[in-house]
Amino acid sequence: MILPIYTYGSAVLRKVAQPIQKDYPKLDELIKNMHETMYHAEGIGLAAPQIGLPIRLLIIDLEPLKEDNPEIGNFNKTMINPTIIEFDDEKVAGEEGCLSIPGIHENVLRAKRIKIKFLDQDFNEHTEVYDDFIARVVQHEYDHLEGNLFTDKVSPIRRQLLKSKITSIIKGKTATSYKIKSA
Repeated sequence: MILPIYTYGSAVLRKVAQPIQKDYPKLDELIKNMHETMYHAEGIGLAAPQIGLPIRLLIIDLEPLKEDNPEIGNFNKTMINPTIIEFDDEKVAGEEGCLSIPGIHENVLRAKRIKIKFLDQDFNEHTEVYDDFIARVVQHEYDHLEGNLFTDKVSPIRRQLLKSKITSIIKGKTATSYKIKSA
């Protein structure tokens, strides 16, 4: 089932998400619905707060980028209760966009490499290290679980320049090819 994506201004996007347990109701169905929603919106990542659930769950599938980036195209993860346990000191800039902030793309500084601990869909624990683009995408989705958005990481001047676009998103006056739920 395709779910609406909550947009900038929705309170759930600013909450720190809560851990979930193995008995979370209909978890497999939720993960399936999140994938369907993400694919429908032509995204490569989606965190539960973006569909209105303040829980520590995110999905990433970089397969749509495989043709131009074969080295990352097989990256497909479900992360439950993730915690980034290490951020590299080296930062790199890269352009980001977000399904919850449609029509806005900005350069954001992120750690070049991270180490993250998480549970997979079967609640098996993993500790993995990611770098470059994968590290960026994981950090972006992880920020959603911490109540942060990529626009928080741009300079105050850039945020000021984005103000009218963000106001339009908050008021629900933005066009998307997918279902959204405004503040």
